[in-house]
Amino acid sequence: MEPENVFVNELIEDLETGQLQLPTLPEVALRVRDVVDDENTNAHQIAEVIAQDAALSARLIQVANSPLYRGRNEIDRLDMVIARLGNKLVRNLVTSQVMKQMFQATHDAVDGHLRAVWEHSVEVAAISRVLAGQCPGISPDQAMLAGLLHDIGTLPILYRAEERVELLETPGLLDHLIANLHTRVGSAILRHWKFPDPLVDVAALHEDLSRQHEGGPDLVDVVQVANLQSHMGSDHRLADTDWSQVAAFQKLGMEQDIDEIELTDHVEEIEDVQELFS
Repeated sequence: MEPENVFVNELIEDLETGQLQLPTLPEVALRVRDVVDDENTNAHQIAEVIAQDAALSARLIQVANSPLYRGRNEIDRLDMVIARLGNKLVRNLVTSQVMKQMFQATHDAVDGHLRAVWEHSVEVAAISRVLAGQCPGISPDQAMLAGLLHDIGTLPILYRAEERVELLETPGLLDHLIANLHTRVGSAILRHWKFPDPLVDVAALHEDLSRQHEGGPDLVDVVQVANLQSHMGSDHRLADTDWSQVAAFQKLGMEQDIDEIELTDHVEEIEDVQELFS
């Protein structure tokens, strides 16, 4: 049996039987989520949990003072961060900020893939935030997190590939495996992390370009459009997609014959989002 087929069969079997080792959401993100979800929690208690991670604490203060969130006065305490941004936004930002540490590798070839996935995810997150700002009912910061998470399913595939040299040495093979498996694995990861259904749907459906649904635009629509924009002009298999056939563009109120999103007025915001994760 070809190495590709062996790898695919093993990974799918492990996924279906619950034997696939899924990445673990960093402990601080889990603790912050638990404390924010407690209706009796106050800002001081949330700050106490975050303060246990000095680097994260400093980063959140930087974020609160960044062009995206800053107010009239500079903030220098965590409880002030939470008061300014609110519990739910802080929870999303904590999750977003700890994601980068998961994109680490021990094999140089895999490291290159992980860096590329992270950079792409950050770009999609930035574009998603801009698009959501034009869609009533969709939180820009939830959309930013969705964009950051949309390709999370690549992680276990790349971790496995570190152990299978033939997958790394065969040109194009790893990309082919990721293309075929990452949405299924990604949705399993986000369910494992107990993320809400709209984020699970983003991981599962962001490449289902024939998707149709009732009602207004949702997170999947936003990330689909942002993902296609990010791949435009590249050698990615989605780069040649006929956008007029993708319902998500119409859901977002874009012209049917569009072939590029007009982002000129939002370049600064996109750069500010990318800076958050640099």
